[in-house]
Amino acid sequence: MARLSRLTLPGQVHLVTHRGNNRQPVVLDDEDRQTLLDLLSEQALRHRVALHAYVLLPAGLYLLLTPSTADGVPAMMQSVGRAYVRRFNARHGRSGTLWEGRYRSTLIQPERYLLPCMCLMDMEPVNEGLCNDPAGYAWSSHRHHAGQGHERRLTPHPLYWALGNTPFAREAAYAEMVHRGLTAQQMGAIRDAVWHGWALGDPGFIESLQRDTTRRLTPSRPGRPKKQVSED
Repeated sequence: MARLSRLTLPGQVHLVTHRGNNRQPVVLDDEDRQTLLDLLSEQALRHRVALHAYVLLPAGLYLLLTPSTADGVPAMMQSVGRAYVRRFNARHGRSGTLWEGRYRSTLIQPERYLLPCMCLMDMEPVNEGLCNDPAGYAWSSHRHHAGQGHERRLTPHPLYWALGNTPFAREAAYAEMVHRGLTAQQMGAIRDAVWHGWALGDPGFIESLQRDTTRRLTPSRPGRPKKQVSED
């Protein structure tokens, strides 16, 4: 079955993931990580895409983005992918592909899934055994949102600001949310949606998106389509 085209709409929050080819590392040291992060920041600014949260992992990355234009996210990711591969290959004396084909993405309903997506991203380094606590990992946006650092590259989403009336209250509320973690159902829904490209939200959210695109937003129902009954 042909792969669905990626869904991208201006003003909507996109959860994006990109992996190394055959799960090979896409970063080998902190210089690679800084190069990749700087490229993401530069191209987000260039293509008018708000970067809300990120995590860089040995074999891939997750991003939360809101584009101002319909081609903002694709243009940003294409620019980052090409520039980074050139620099990575030149620095490490290699050639050929680095990424596993195209990036994957989904649109999420912010009210239901923005903060859970941020929590999932923050916990990925722990899940991969890279640290014991999200605060111990330098290559994610967790420290910024938990009040342990500041990154000008980030554009906090209004729902993050709504966590508290003061910076301390917001940061404490967010840190507690990450500490509580997500249910297996939440994690499964987010990972399945971004991997397959299905929009993630309640029926009203899906219906509102469908008005702006002819692209299918949810999985087809299993089974064969019903036959039309002739009235002759």
